[in-house]
Amino acid sequence: MRKTPKGFRLHIALFGRRNVGKSSLLNAMTRQAVSIVSDTAGTTTDPVEKPMELLPLGPVLFIDTAGIDDTGSLGDLRVKRTRQIFDRADIGIIVAESGQWSDFEEGILAELRQREIPAIVVFNKADLADVDPAITEKLAAAKVRIVQTVAVDGKGILDLREALIQAAPDEFVNIPTILGDLLPAGELAVLVVPIDLEAPKGRLILPQVQSIRDLLDNDAYCMVVKERELRDALERLKRPPALVVTDSQAFLKVAGDTPPEIPLTSFSILFARMKGDLNEFVRGTLAIDSLKPGDNVLVAEACSHHPIGEDIGRVKIPRWLGQYVGGKLEFTFVQGHDFPEDLSPYKLVIHCGGCMWNRREMLSRMLRCRRAGVAITNYGLAISYSLGIFKRALQPFPAALEIFAQATAGK
Repeated sequence: MRKTPKGFRLHIALFGRRNVGKSSLLNAMTRQAVSIVSDTAGTTTDPVEKPMELLPLGPVLFIDTAGIDDTGSLGDLRVKRTRQIFDRADIGIIVAESGQWSDFEEGILAELRQREIPAIVVFNKADLADVDPAITEKLAAAKVRIVQTVAVDGKGILDLREALIQAAPDEFVNIPTILGDLLPAGELAVLVVPIDLEAPKGRLILPQVQSIRDLLDNDAYCMVVKERELRDALERLKRPPALVVTDSQAFLKVAGDTPPEIPLTSFSILFARMKGDLNEFVRGTLAIDSLKPGDNVLVAEACSHHPIGEDIGRVKIPRWLGQYVGGKLEFTFVQGHDFPEDLSPYKLVIHCGGCMWNRREMLSRMLRCRRAGVAITNYGLAISYSLGIFKRALQPFPAALEIFAQATAGK
């Protein structure tokens, strides 16, 4: 259960003032002493994550946050860390003491609703005070789920579990397939997996493993080859595969070795669809044509690997885009959950596939870019565009291909 990638887990975040019992609630939910519990306000300093199995939803990730009402310079840093969790939350639990509800809690609820994140209000310490009926009526009228708990005694925890199950968004319950819908059951996909300095020793990277499993789950099957063996492998087949999927850095060679009648795409583009919004990414990719030498481009990587050699995000993409634009671009690189508050300096954001993330966080970043008026694309789309094989890479996705066709009509 703990080996389930974070990106496949329902992210459940706990928000509220200091010392309202968020940590006690998390400990009661997980039946473990995950977070430190103290009467001293501000005990939780950084978000605390706890993976667990929550039936019937399956794997989830609880995130206990520092109180958003923290004060002082250190408190400001804690609050900033907490606010980053809004980008990752599939469900938000607002924890308040029974008998207390003010503009502060209303602000958290408004933030969740603005982001279209399902919210549950938990009035904790229900043994100490009663909840104002006017407040419960107001929340109920807004269709907000309400639970009363005494976390230290475990009271109300089953009710909270039921509320979580009811609040789980459809996008989690009905997780988009990676590529199982792109080929019929019983058909073959060829996966092209380069083995270079950045390939993890003794194993495949997560998108490749997940794609293999997704094919098996959808009753299809696959052949895995390196880019040098692709042409020979295709010639040996009695009938062509239904799809070829490549690592984006081998796109150009694989496109040259794959007959044009065989649909071709990349792992990164598959994850652009699964983790984000492929059509929106396609629109963002078209902004590459408006780039000029000297423009600022932000490259965002979800994981925090140590770049070595010809790193795809830090070396290859800057080189290919610079060649396409006809001059040097200025690149800024961020990793993990770090993302600039101010996106205005950037002409384009290029994101990795986000295989380590849940879909909510990727969609949150896309929303932030849209609000800032900054185009966003992803590795595979940016690479295929800069190499002149964008239309070929979108071949398996008719809607995305139509967006590109409409945008380039008459050019």
